[in-house]
Amino acid sequence: MKLLSRSEEIVLLAIHKLQQDAYGVKIREQVIKDTGVQWTIGAIYAPMHRLEKKGMVITIEGEPVPERGGRRKIFYQVTKEGRNALAEISRVTESIWQDVPSLGLEEN
Repeated sequence: MKLLSRSEEIVLLAIHKLQQDAYGVKIREQVIKDTGVQWTIGAIYAPMHRLEKKGMVITIEGEPVPERGGRRKIFYQVTKEGRNALAEISRVTESIWQDVPSLGLEEN
């Protein structure tokens, strides 16, 4: 299996965490919360589109809402392929960090 890029991993995990509430603004907020880094909305949508193209997420149109001028929200949902990719990246991450010597950053 081809591994996810780091940005794809972060965005896919955010979508998975948000479950039914995963749409653009909320995904960006979750990514910022998880990473502590300000991401532009474009930095969120680029990996989301790649994930959709790879079959790891699907989009679902919500109902039109007055607050959005009658426009629909686009929600994202992780597919089985996406969940498998997250499990694989978790396994790889654990494996590559196993037996790593101390980075020497502990406080004395």
